Amino acid sequence: MRTSTSAPPKAVTPAQPFSRVLDAKLIMSVVAAGIMSFSGVVVETAMNVTFPTLMAEFGITTSTVQWLTTSYLLVLAAIVPTSSYLNRRFRTKHIFVAAMVFYVAGILCGFTAQSFPMLLTGRVLEGVGTGIALPLMFNIITEQAPQKHIGVMMGIGTLVTAMAPAVGPSVGGWLAETYGWRMIFAALLPILAMALVLGVTSIRQSHAVEKSPFDVPGWALLALSFAALVLGVSEAGAQGLTAPITLGLLAAFAMLLILFTVREKHTSAPLIRLEVFGVRRFCLGLLAIVCVQFCVLGLSFLLPNYAQMVMGAGETEAGSILLLGCAVGAVMAPLSGRILDSLGPRRPIFTGSCCLLAAVVLLALCSANLHTMLATGIYVLFAFGQSLMIGNTMTTALQTLPDRVRADGNAVINTLQQLAGAMGTSVVTLVVNTAQAGAADMAAATLAGTREAYILLAVIAVVPPVALIAMLASWKQAE
Repeated sequence: MRTSTSAPPKAVTPAQPFSRVLDAKLIMSVVAAGIMSFSGVVVETAMNVTFPTLMAEFGITTSTVQWLTTSYLLVLAAIVPTSSYLNRRFRTKHIFVAAMVFYVAGILCGFTAQSFPMLLTGRVLEGVGTGIALPLMFNIITEQAPQKHIGVMMGIGTLVTAMAPAVGPSVGGWLAETYGWRMIFAALLPILAMALVLGVTSIRQSHAVEKSPFDVPGWALLALSFAALVLGVSEAGAQGLTAPITLGLLAAFAMLLILFTVREKHTSAPLIRLEVFGVRRFCLGLLAIVCVQFCVLGLSFLLPNYAQMVMGAGETEAGSILLLGCAVGAVMAPLSGRILDSLGPRRPIFTGSCCLLAAVVLLALCSANLHTMLATGIYVLFAFGQSLMIGNTMTTALQTLPDRVRADGNAVINTLQQLAGAMGTSVVTLVVNTAQAGAADMAAATLAGTREAYILLAVIAVVPPVALIAMLASWKQAE
């Protein structure tokens, strides 16, 4: 018998009847939440190209400066899982304003930072804001967009998570080289001000607010488990996979995750309703999305790093390798959603996953002879496949869930996307660093390590087509 360890939800606040309609207010609200989410991911990837400058300016080591990324990812991993509860408990506009306050505070803190701890504090505040805003955008789409247009809107929404990793290194590299790293933060302030105005004037409430308790023990277990995983992978890069601290952190991750699962099954007010994992088609789509996100963040590190270490390119040229693919993805994102609305999920999703796989295989095969134009062309193919596959897979997977747990499914997807991105960056960094260790010729060692990392990504890129074949086959049977 299931036991309850927390009070049942209180009375639900009545909500006005809501009619799904694709109008200016819906588009503006998605754009408003999307700008904040986009800004968060852009800063995350843009700061990577400034690490050497920051190390010199603040007198810190590589292991210290990496905390700018690690702390941000840890905060995201802790905040994103709360999105389902926040969606149930608070009004949508209030959630948006809270996210904006945290994010702008982080941007100002980073822009004015006179020490590394102050810069790190800013990154933590940005992580809180992004962690709230990213799932909020998808909740608005799934709750308010008309069913016949949901593919297009999800395509626009996933443009944020899909393209921001490509924009960050290119734009961030140019700003840092031309005006200094602080301009990465300053350039976002007018854009965020516009997003605030758009959000306050357009975001509507589409569901009732439920005064349910917050599962503090469940949240603590989940946040600690993700922290153990991120730190474990980070230590693997620094000390090796078999180091006691690495194995201890990975074991702690597994134990804490098991405890979280047990906790959620025995509380009447769970942080995330785990019944979403009982829907096979959702799980298959989730697996495909996670693997692609692993590859996306892995490539956003490998391509610029290869360009600088092997080709001798500058920060701006290295970052620009991803820029054309970003533009292609920006154009394709809403179009791919329209294709989904018109043709259904099978053709666009499978075509996109095959393009992704082909692009990663080409990078592995051509790694010894890559130059800027060739790398750019291959990444365009990758971005094209990504735009066809990610948003449409997310839309299709969420549609397999009942309405009452769709926000939980959204929280799961966004949480695991962030973790997969962190793992992608950390794992490929580990592969390259291992090849570079003790090497006399750093360029040759980087080339060898990058080739090995591409092969690893190619193996992972096989998973999405296989998972999606199974997902779409069961979708066809359900139809």
